Amino acid sequence: MLASTAYPLSIAKAFTSYLSGLAISIITPNRIGEYPGRILYLKRKNTIRLISASIVGITAQLFTVSVFGTIALIYFKWHIMFPFHNITIILSIIISFCIGLFYFQFEKWLPLLKYFKWARRYNIYAKLVCRFYYKDLFNIVFISAIRFCIFTAQYLILLHWMKVDINLWQAFFSATLFFWIMAIIPSIALTELAERGQVGLYLFHHFTANTIGILGATFGLWLINLIIPAFIGSLLILRSRWLS
Repeated sequence: MLASTAYPLSIAKAFTSYLSGLAISIITPNRIGEYPGRILYLKRKNTIRLISASIVGITAQLFTVSVFGTIALIYFKWHIMFPFHNITIILSIIISFCIGLFYFQFEKWLPLLKYFKWARRYNIYAKLVCRFYYKDLFNIVFISAIRFCIFTAQYLILLHWMKVDINLWQAFFSATLFFWIMAIIPSIALTELAERGQVGLYLFHHFTANTIGILGATFGLWLINLIIPAFIGSLLILRSRWLS
């Protein structure tokens, strides 16, 4: 949906570009290289418009994670009595609001580029503009939310498979908070396994003593969603370079 605003794109091509983006992302802080990596795999024409679409995609994902994370913070503060200070919840709400405002008013921020000489010189504003109607933006956020829920469901399934005995809602909000924390702390995918393990243990050890199960589920999630797809994506990048 995002890339097609620049030029027609098949689902197969979009999927391979997604895998390529993951291959680049594992060597960049907080996987910020994922969207540029997708663009590199696609055609070079309309690159600037693809950047615009990527900004929309990144913002939608950040908005989704931030909203789910805020809900999880509120749940744990008032139901589990986690040591989260109220200021953390307030800041999370403010950040979620600001990200949502930027996302749903995306095209209203772009005219500010006209005040920069380099942007006027290369007509950046006209090239960046990709028309996104509110219906499109809501659809993108909806898909982003589904993606987030799939990752959360994977975590819960892995925890169940690893014999981690925990209440469903506690597990759901712990997993939600896990993704929120991983999104805000600096990390690199190839070296973040230790951080993921520490965060997972901190969140889940309040409900279960199955340390091995928590670490196993956390490692499995990292392997399934990052390392294996990134390996496939790296092969696709090498193949495309070899063919070109």
